[in-house]
Amino acid sequence: MTTFDKREEGFEKKFALDEEQKFKAEARRNRLLGLWAAEKLGKAGDDAAAYAKEVVSADFEEAGDGDVLRKVTKDLAGTGVSEADIRVKMDELAAVAAAQIKAGQ
Repeated sequence: MTTFDKREEGFEKKFALDEEQKFKAEARRNRLLGLWAAEKLGKAGDDAAAYAKEVVSADFEEAGDGDVLRKVTKDLAGTGVSEADIRVKMDELAAVAAAQIKAGQ
């Protein structure tokens, strides 16, 4: 194996690892968002955990964050939480989730 082949293999492994961590961080962010939204909806315990799973599952409907945002916005309608509030929370939780994944939590 040449040096070039080894470098290429190293880049491919790093890319795969980065993509895996990105996927895990997005799923973690969605779970945290679901738990936050569940609290706003007055859910606790198993109900909150089940709702968080629904939010994670919503992310598989289409590429991007739009599907999750639509679900949570619709569910929180009438609670005084705006779409802008949800977007801010998603950004905050994205940073938290990425840090947790990098820390191995």
